[in-house]
Amino acid sequence: MECNELLNVAGYAGKILLESGAEVYRCEETMVKIAQSFDVDEVQAFVMTTGIMLSITHKQQNYTKILRIQKRGVDLHKIDAINELSRTIKSKQYEIYEVMDILKKLDQEPRYSLPVTLFFSALSAFGFALFFQGSITDALCAFVIGICIKLSVLGMERNDINAFFQNAVSAGVGAFITLLCVQMSLCDSMDTVMISSIMLLVPGLAITNAIRDTVAGDYVSGLSRGAEAFLTAVAIAVGIGTVLAVWIKTVGGF
Repeated sequence: MECNELLNVAGYAGKILLESGAEVYRCEETMVKIAQSFDVDEVQAFVMTTGIMLSITHKQQNYTKILRIQKRGVDLHKIDAINELSRTIKSKQYEIYEVMDILKKLDQEPRYSLPVTLFFSALSAFGFALFFQGSITDALCAFVIGICIKLSVLGMERNDINAFFQNAVSAGVGAFITLLCVQMSLCDSMDTVMISSIMLLVPGLAITNAIRDTVAGDYVSGLSRGAEAFLTAVAIAVGIGTVLAVWIKTVGGF
Protein backbone atom coordinates (compact mmCIF):
# COMPACT_ATOMS: atom_id res chain seq x y z
CA MET A 1 0.00 0.00 0.00
CA GLU A 2 1.24 3.50 -0.88
CA CYS A 3 0.83 5.50 2.34
CA ASN A 4 1.66 8.83 0.73
CA GLU A 5 -1.14 8.30 -1.76
CA LEU A 6 -3.50 7.38 1.07
CA LEU A 7 -2.51 10.61 2.85
CA ASN A 8 -3.32 12.57 -0.32
CA VAL A 9 -6.73 10.89 -0.63
CA ALA A 10 -7.76 11.31 3.01
CA GLY A 11 -6.43 14.87 3.14
CA TYR A 12 -8.23 15.76 -0.08
CA ALA A 13 -11.51 14.47 1.34
CA GLY A 14 -11.03 16.57 4.48
CA LYS A 15 -10.17 19.64 2.41
CA ILE A 16 -13.37 19.34 0.35
CA LEU A 17 -15.42 18.89 3.52
CA LEU A 18 -13.93 21.91 5.26
CA GLU A 19 -14.31 24.08 2.15
CA SER A 20 -17.95 22.96 1.92
CA GLY A 21 -18.80 24.12 5.45
CA ALA A 22 -18.51 20.84 7.38
CA GLU A 23 -17.86 20.79 11.13
CA VAL A 24 -14.35 20.09 12.39
CA TYR A 25 -15.30 16.79 14.03
CA ARG A 26 -16.86 15.56 10.77
CA CYS A 27 -13.66 16.29 8.81
CA GLU A 28 -11.53 14.48 11.34
CA GLU A 29 -13.88 11.51 11.56
CA THR A 30 -14.13 11.14 7.77
CA MET A 31 -10.36 11.25 7.21
CA VAL A 32 -9.81 8.68 9.94
CA LYS A 33 -12.46 6.38 8.45
CA ILE A 34 -10.92 6.60 4.97
CA ALA A 35 -7.43 5.79 6.26
CA GLN A 36 -8.67 2.96 8.48
CA SER A 37 -10.44 1.40 5.50
CA PHE A 38 -6.99 0.57 4.12
CA ASP A 39 -5.83 -1.14 7.34
CA VAL A 40 -3.14 1.26 8.53
CA ASP A 41 -1.82 0.83 12.07
CA GLU A 42 -2.77 4.28 13.40
CA VAL A 43 -4.38 7.49 12.17
CA GLN A 44 -4.35 10.92 13.82
CA ALA A 45 -6.18 13.95 12.41
CA PHE A 46 -6.22 17.51 13.69
CA VAL A 47 -8.40 20.04 11.91
CA MET A 48 -8.89 23.78 12.31
CA THR A 49 -10.98 26.06 10.14
CA THR A 50 -7.88 27.15 8.22
CA GLY A 51 -5.81 23.99 8.13
CA ILE A 52 -5.58 20.20 8.32
CA MET A 53 -2.86 18.03 9.86
CA LEU A 54 -3.03 14.31 9.14
CA SER A 55 -0.66 11.57 10.26
CA ILE A 56 -0.61 7.85 9.38
CA THR A 57 1.50 5.13 10.99
CA HIS A 58 2.01 1.92 9.02
CA LYS A 59 4.63 -0.79 9.58
CA GLN A 60 6.43 1.46 12.09
CA GLN A 61 6.74 4.27 9.53
CA ASN A 62 5.15 7.68 10.06
CA TYR A 63 3.66 9.72 7.21
CA THR A 64 2.36 13.27 7.68
CA LYS A 65 0.55 15.81 5.52
CA ILE A 66 -0.44 19.42 6.18
CA LEU A 67 -3.08 21.24 4.14
CA ARG A 68 -3.92 24.96 4.16
CA ILE A 69 -7.57 25.89 3.64
CA GLN A 70 -7.93 29.15 1.70
CA LYS A 71 -11.67 29.31 1.09
CA ARG A 72 -14.87 28.22 2.78
CA GLY A 73 -18.40 28.01 1.49
CA VAL A 74 -21.53 25.89 1.82
CA ASP A 75 -22.19 22.74 -0.20
CA LEU A 76 -24.20 20.17 1.74
CA HIS A 77 -24.30 17.79 -1.24
CA LYS A 78 -20.51 17.35 -1.17
CA ILE A 79 -20.54 16.81 2.60
CA ASP A 80 -23.19 14.12 2.30
CA ALA A 81 -21.47 12.40 -0.65
CA ILE A 82 -18.05 12.23 1.06
CA ASN A 83 -19.60 11.01 4.31
CA GLU A 84 -21.30 8.21 2.40
CA LEU A 85 -18.11 7.38 0.51
CA SER A 86 -16.03 7.11 3.70
CA ARG A 87 -18.47 4.55 5.10
CA THR A 88 -18.58 2.35 2.00
CA ILE A 89 -14.91 2.20 0.93
CA LYS A 90 -14.20 -1.06 2.75
CA SER A 91 -17.48 -2.83 1.89
CA LYS A 92 -17.14 -1.96 -1.81
CA GLN A 93 -13.40 -2.72 -1.79
CA TYR A 94 -12.33 0.48 -3.51
CA GLU A 95 -8.70 0.94 -4.45
CA ILE A 96 -6.95 4.15 -3.40
CA TYR A 97 -6.85 5.51 -6.94
CA GLU A 98 -10.59 4.83 -7.34
CA VAL A 99 -11.36 6.87 -4.23
CA MET A 100 -9.20 9.71 -5.54
CA ASP A 101 -11.03 9.64 -8.89
CA ILE A 102 -14.40 9.82 -7.10
CA LEU A 103 -13.23 12.75 -4.97
CA LYS A 104 -11.88 14.66 -7.99
CA LYS A 105 -15.11 14.14 -9.87
CA LEU A 106 -17.11 15.30 -6.86
CA ASP A 107 -14.91 18.35 -6.31
CA GLN A 108 -15.23 19.41 -9.95
CA GLU A 109 -19.00 18.99 -10.09
CA PRO A 110 -20.61 22.28 -11.07
CA ARG A 111 -22.95 23.79 -8.53
CA TYR A 112 -26.46 24.81 -9.43
CA SER A 113 -26.80 26.95 -12.53
CA LEU A 114 -26.94 30.73 -12.19
CA PRO A 115 -30.71 31.01 -12.87
CA VAL A 116 -31.50 28.33 -10.28
CA THR A 117 -29.19 29.96 -7.71
CA LEU A 118 -30.71 33.39 -8.26
CA PHE A 119 -34.29 32.10 -8.19
CA PHE A 120 -33.95 30.25 -4.90
CA SER A 121 -32.00 33.08 -3.30
CA ALA A 122 -34.80 35.43 -4.27
CA LEU A 123 -37.40 32.91 -3.11
CA SER A 124 -35.71 32.79 0.29
CA ALA A 125 -35.96 36.57 0.63
CA PHE A 126 -39.58 36.39 -0.53
CA GLY A 127 -40.37 33.76 2.10
CA PHE A 128 -38.66 35.70 4.89
CA ALA A 129 -40.73 38.79 4.03
CA LEU A 130 -43.94 36.81 4.44
CA PHE A 131 -42.55 35.18 7.60
CA PHE A 132 -41.94 38.64 9.07
CA GLN A 133 -45.59 39.46 8.31
CA GLY A 134 -44.83 41.76 5.40
CA SER A 135 -47.34 42.44 2.63
CA ILE A 136 -47.21 40.76 -0.78
CA THR A 137 -45.64 43.92 -2.22
CA ASP A 138 -42.93 43.76 0.45
CA ALA A 139 -42.30 40.13 -0.48
CA LEU A 140 -42.07 40.95 -4.20
CA CYS A 141 -39.59 43.75 -3.52
CA ALA A 142 -37.55 41.40 -1.32
CA PHE A 143 -37.62 38.86 -4.18
CA VAL A 144 -36.03 41.34 -6.60
CA ILE A 145 -33.53 42.63 -4.03
CA GLY A 146 -32.56 39.03 -3.24
CA ILE A 147 -31.53 38.58 -6.87
CA CYS A 148 -29.45 41.78 -6.76
CA ILE A 149 -27.70 40.76 -3.55
CA LYS A 150 -26.86 37.30 -4.87
CA LEU A 151 -25.52 38.76 -8.12
CA SER A 152 -23.35 41.11 -6.09
CA VAL A 153 -21.96 38.26 -3.99
CA LEU A 154 -21.28 36.01 -6.99
CA GLY A 155 -19.61 38.82 -8.92
CA MET A 156 -17.22 39.61 -6.08
CA GLU A 157 -16.51 35.91 -5.46
CA ARG A 158 -15.35 35.55 -9.06
CA ASN A 159 -12.95 38.44 -8.54
CA ASP A 160 -11.64 37.00 -5.25
CA ILE A 161 -12.84 39.96 -3.19
CA ASN A 162 -12.39 39.55 0.56
CA ALA A 163 -15.46 38.04 2.30
CA PHE A 164 -15.78 41.06 4.64
CA PHE A 165 -16.13 43.44 1.69
CA GLN A 166 -18.42 41.00 -0.13
CA ASN A 167 -20.88 41.13 2.74
CA ALA A 168 -20.50 44.87 3.32
CA VAL A 169 -21.02 45.81 -0.34
CA SER A 170 -23.85 43.31 -0.86
CA ALA A 171 -25.65 44.54 2.26
CA GLY A 172 -25.20 48.10 1.02
CA VAL A 173 -26.65 47.16 -2.37
CA GLY A 174 -29.66 45.60 -0.67
CA ALA A 175 -30.18 48.64 1.55
CA PHE A 176 -29.89 51.07 -1.36
CA ILE A 177 -32.43 49.23 -3.53
CA THR A 178 -34.77 48.96 -0.54
CA LEU A 179 -34.61 52.73 -0.06
CA LEU A 180 -35.36 53.23 -3.76
CA CYS A 181 -38.40 50.97 -3.44
CA VAL A 182 -39.61 52.99 -0.45
CA GLN A 183 -39.00 56.26 -2.30
CA MET A 184 -41.08 55.00 -5.23
CA SER A 185 -43.79 53.63 -2.90
CA LEU A 186 -43.29 50.07 -4.18
CA CYS A 187 -43.33 48.51 -0.70
CA ASP A 188 -45.13 49.08 2.59
CA SER A 189 -42.43 48.38 5.19
CA MET A 190 -38.81 49.35 4.71
CA ASP A 191 -37.72 47.34 7.75
CA THR A 192 -39.38 44.13 6.58
CA VAL A 193 -37.95 44.34 3.06
CA MET A 194 -34.43 45.20 4.22
CA ILE A 195 -34.27 42.55 6.94
CA SER A 196 -35.73 39.87 4.65
CA SER A 197 -33.17 40.65 1.94
CA ILE A 198 -30.08 40.65 4.13
CA MET A 199 -31.08 37.29 5.63
CA LEU A 200 -29.28 35.88 2.59
CA LEU A 201 -26.02 37.17 4.09
CA VAL A 202 -26.57 36.14 7.71
CA PRO A 203 -23.92 33.52 8.69
CA GLY A 204 -26.30 30.88 10.02
CA LEU A 205 -24.06 27.90 9.24
CA ALA A 206 -20.99 29.56 10.78
CA ILE A 207 -22.89 30.28 14.00
CA THR A 208 -24.25 26.72 14.16
CA ASN A 209 -20.82 25.17 13.53
CA ALA A 210 -19.20 27.49 16.07
CA ILE A 211 -21.59 26.24 18.74
CA ARG A 212 -21.24 22.61 17.62
CA ASP A 213 -17.42 22.73 17.59
CA THR A 214 -17.27 24.44 20.99
CA VAL A 215 -19.63 21.91 22.57
CA ALA A 216 -17.54 19.09 21.05
CA GLY A 217 -14.40 20.50 22.70
CA ASP A 218 -12.83 21.98 19.54
CA TYR A 219 -12.38 25.38 21.17
CA VAL A 220 -9.94 26.83 18.65
CA SER A 221 -12.24 26.09 15.71
CA GLY A 222 -15.31 27.13 17.69
CA LEU A 223 -13.82 30.51 18.55
CA SER A 224 -12.54 31.10 15.03
CA ARG A 225 -15.93 30.28 13.51
CA GLY A 226 -17.59 32.52 16.09
CA ALA A 227 -15.20 35.34 15.14
CA GLU A 228 -16.00 34.73 11.46
CA ALA A 229 -19.74 35.01 12.17
CA PHE A 230 -19.18 38.17 14.23
CA LEU A 231 -17.14 39.83 11.46
CA THR A 232 -19.82 38.92 8.92
CA ALA A 233 -22.44 40.60 11.11
CA VAL A 234 -20.19 43.67 11.45
CA ALA A 235 -19.72 43.79 7.65
CA ILE A 236 -23.50 43.69 7.10
CA ALA A 237 -23.98 46.47 9.65
CA VAL A 238 -21.24 48.58 8.06
CA GLY A 239 -22.73 48.19 4.58
CA ILE A 240 -26.27 49.07 5.61
CA GLY A 241 -25.19 51.82 8.01
CA THR A 242 -23.07 53.54 5.37
CA VAL A 243 -25.89 53.56 2.83
CA LEU A 244 -28.44 54.83 5.37
CA ALA A 245 -26.09 57.59 6.54
CA VAL A 246 -25.38 58.77 2.99
CA TRP A 247 -29.06 58.59 2.05
CA ILE A 248 -30.17 60.64 5.07
CA LYS A 249 -27.51 63.24 4.40
CA THR A 250 -28.28 63.62 0.69
CA VAL A 251 -31.98 62.80 0.30
CA GLY A 252 -33.37 63.22 3.80
CA GLY A 253 -35.62 61.01 5.90
CA PHE A 254 -37.33 57.84 4.76
